Amino acid sequence: MSQPSWRDALLTALAPMIWGTTYLVTTEVLPPDRPFTAALLRALPAGLLLTLYCRQWPRAGDWGRLLLLSALNIGFFQALLFIAAYHLPGGLAAVVGAIQPLLVMGLAWLLDRQRPVPLALGAAGLGVFGMAALLLSPSAAWNPVGLGAALAGTACMAAGTLLARRWRSELPVLAFTGWQLLLGGLILAPLAWVIDPPLPTLGWTAGLGYAYLSLVGALLAYSLWFRGIARLPSVAVSSLSLLSPLTAVVLGWVWLGQAMTGWSLLGLVLVFGSILTVQWASAPKK
Repeated sequence: MSQPSWRDALLTALAPMIWGTTYLVTTEVLPPDRPFTAALLRALPAGLLLTLYCRQWPRAGDWGRLLLLSALNIGFFQALLFIAAYHLPGGLAAVVGAIQPLLVMGLAWLLDRQRPVPLALGAAGLGVFGMAALLLSPSAAWNPVGLGAALAGTACMAAGTLLARRWRSELPVLAFTGWQLLLGGLILAPLAWVIDPPLPTLGWTAGLGYAYLSLVGALLAYSLWFRGIARLPSVAVSSLSLLSPLTAVVLGWVWLGQAMTGWSLLGLVLVFGSILTVQWASAPKK
């Protein structure tokens, strides 16, 4: 990989690492049992800020694609993610999410006739195995609703990642990100209104938690993510998403004192090795 590509990969990697802090912030700081409200307050304010800052409208012919991307990357994905979280153990949900690079390879082959690079294909499979060793418990319950939601959410993110690169917008990255967050937040609004209980009076810690999720977890992280999609191969970007559960595990170990077994450490090494290998194998060769 060339030096600029490594820099782009490192900047893009910050996005899933930031998303990996969501579990810690949500469980330790935010009011419980309000998943769609948390997703709404993460996406909508960030989208409003970015669109007001950029003040650039999409072209008339781009609205349909932009709405679909917003649903795939933000609205549908966030809703399905939280449904899976309520019905599946976190480890099983993360293992299902680890197939995202394989789905992107399959979609790229189907839509663009791009054959998967064998090394990248093998490394992506190794990432799934490593994630299973890292997070999967023998007693994990295979709830069909949760499993279906996790698979659908992973497919949404895979399709959104590929299509965001395929349908390159003339909007700058910040405006492109802002409109997706805004439209995705509007998709989440009725779910938060109907399903979640009303928010209680918030203390300053909960207020800071929501502000962090919106300004850092959405505005900054998604800007870096869509910047990466524009500059890196889709498979390389999707493999970086594995850093999110990896970050959550490390934070749980450091911050919450959660145990790390030998299998967990092996899985961590395998997943990290998978990410690096996919980056190298997916890089354009000179």
